[in-house]
Amino acid sequence: MTLYLLLVAVVVAERLAELVTARRHRAWSLARGAREYGRGHYPAMVALHTALLVGCVVEPWAAHRPFVPLLGWSALAVAVAAQGLRWWCVAALGPRWNTRVLVVPGLPLVAAGPYRYLRHPNYVAVVAEGVALPLVHTAWLTALCFTVLNLVLLRVRIGCEDTALTEGGRLRAPASVPSAGAGA
Repeated sequence: MTLYLLLVAVVVAERLAELVTARRHRAWSLARGAREYGRGHYPAMVALHTALLVGCVVEPWAAHRPFVPLLGWSALAVAVAAQGLRWWCVAALGPRWNTRVLVVPGLPLVAAGPYRYLRHPNYVAVVAEGVALPLVHTAWLTALCFTVLNLVLLRVRIGCEDTALTEGGRLRAPASVPSAGAGA
């Protein structure tokens, strides 16, 4: 359990590094006239991700969850890969990456790095980590609860991002949504 607690502590440190990076990137974006979207769901996202980390510690301890080597080592590999994908996203977006939804006017959509292959690769990393990190030490209840709640939150978050990018002129509006000025 000690090594697992160390792993969770490393993930907590990584999250703190993300927040420092996001704060710096937020200042960069706002200085360039960025508009923020989705402030309403941001506290729920922070609470959910905090609950994931707390659950990763509490469930194995309180429920006496064992370390199951096949599951644990496989889940660790997925969790590490998720971190790699997350930081690949950060590197590809550069100062435009953030934990908040900020759109700087006039900047084109990023199509480099993992964004060449997926529209929302960071969320693939979030989903993979949300399942894998708890399962390293068989915290299946934490993995299940986080995954279900995260899917609900991601539906809101991805919709928010798509709206922000559509309004910012980077994505085309879906055919069912009339563009500004249509029909006038």
